[in-house]
This record gives sequence, C-alpha cells and structure tokens, in this order.
Amino acid sequence: ERMLAGEGFAAIATHDERLIAHVIDVAQRGSVPRDRFEFQMLYGIRPQLQLDLVAQGYRVLVATPYGPDWYPYLMRRLAERPANLLFFARNILRR
Repeated sequence: ERMLAGEGFAAIATHDERLIAHVIDVAQRGSVPRDRFEFQMLYGIRPQLQLDLVAQGYRVLVATPYGPDWYPYLMRRLAERPANLLFFARNILRR
C-alpha cells in the first residue's frame, strides 16, 4: 500500500490472487494510474491469470529464468518456502 501511495513505480511480484485483488483495490481507491505499477510473475506459473490481468489493462512482466543458473535459482526458491514445491507442482500440472 505504501509503494502505491508513493511517487515511484511499484513492481508487485506475486502469483497470489488475493494479493493481486488487494493491490487492484488499493490502486483503484487511491486513483493510482495503471502505468505506475506492474505485476511480475514467473513464466509458466498461472499463465491464465497473467492473460486475464493484461486483458483488464494491467501491466504484467513475465520473468523467465534461463542460462546456467536457472536450476539453482529454482532450488533456492523452493527451499525458501517448502509450500512453494506444492504450488509449483500444482501450476505445472494445470497445463
């Protein structure tokens, strides 16, 4: 909320629909222009949500880990929060 209330650009990196809905609500209530923030998501995770947000006029940056460090990056993210493994598996299987 503070990021949206400030003067800078806010990058909201999440796949959580509740958090996204909250950000949209805060932005609308505060009359924050859509060009002052964007949602950031990983490639392949919640692609329909990404498309839905774009269709609603929101900016969405899709991050694609690549190169020799993609696997260690994925392992770090999964280790940070074990629930990420279940989240990752569910979203890969949705395809």
